[in-house]
Amino acid sequence: MNTSAISSNTSAQAVERLSQLPLPVLLIIAARVKTLGLSLAPVAAGSWLAAQTGGWNPVVMLAAMLAAAAIQIGTNLWNDAADGGRGTDGSNRLGPPRMTGLGLLDAALVRRAAVLAFGVAGVVGLWLATLGGWPIVAIGLVSLGLGYFYSMGPRPLSHTALGEVLVVLFFGVIAVAGTVYLHGQAITGTVLMVGVITGLPAAAVLLLNNHRDRELDQIAGRRTLAIVIGQRATRGLYSALLMGALIGGFGLAVRSFLGIVPLLPAVVLMVVLAATMGRTQISTRLNRLIAGTVGFQILLLLGIAAAMALG
Repeated sequence: MNTSAISSNTSAQAVERLSQLPLPVLLIIAARVKTLGLSLAPVAAGSWLAAQTGGWNPVVMLAAMLAAAAIQIGTNLWNDAADGGRGTDGSNRLGPPRMTGLGLLDAALVRRAAVLAFGVAGVVGLWLATLGGWPIVAIGLVSLGLGYFYSMGPRPLSHTALGEVLVVLFFGVIAVAGTVYLHGQAITGTVLMVGVITGLPAAAVLLLNNHRDRELDQIAGRRTLAIVIGQRATRGLYSALLMGALIGGFGLAVRSFLGIVPLLPAVVLMVVLAATMGRTQISTRLNRLIAGTVGFQILLLLGIAAAMALG
């Protein structure tokens, strides 16, 4: 379906309403705080794993959450400013509104806010480095670099098919394992498995966004994974990512028939999400799947924790 025939998610009336909001609120919208669960969930999962061996430290968990959230906010703000500066993400965008692209925020201001967020992450990261040493410094520097180069440079990472892989690594494996390491606990096979399980739904969120935005992305010259593999394969991959996380959860946590019960809500939600993705044409209706996918990640992690407790 040609998206030019679809009503824009950001109508003139919506832009007018947004223009009445104070500057801090517009910056919060640009920061996309509703998606922060994707950076907080792996830290919570890693802290829970550390607690299983008696090594949980609430101060470390909160600091790691602050650093992770600040990096994600900085990345989102920089992306808002960069895409707005390129003339993309305007009023014809199907996804949630972008403040710079709509002319509601100045790109320079949004970039300064992004630098501030990265600065907060850097300061908190320095304290965490006193606990974890050079491995944490390396993770922090790479994460900050990816946050910048995701939208900037001659070939931004957001324009390539690498995004989903990077999400699994940094919003999954590295975030969970790094949190466990900060708590002073060993990185085991279980830790790495939980990292993968956490990262797969996060990658599904990015895939969903790129699937929805494929027409404008193609016009802008992007070659995201959704564009490279096509619409039908994208729908199948979205379902496969959720199914892979669910299979991993069952394999990791279920040790008895009773252990299946805590995972059933995630199973039901996965079926609903996969079916909805399969029958929904590219339109603003795909936005409803974003919250559902994040909810699936949370339900699955809670189900795994409960199943392991029962086991």
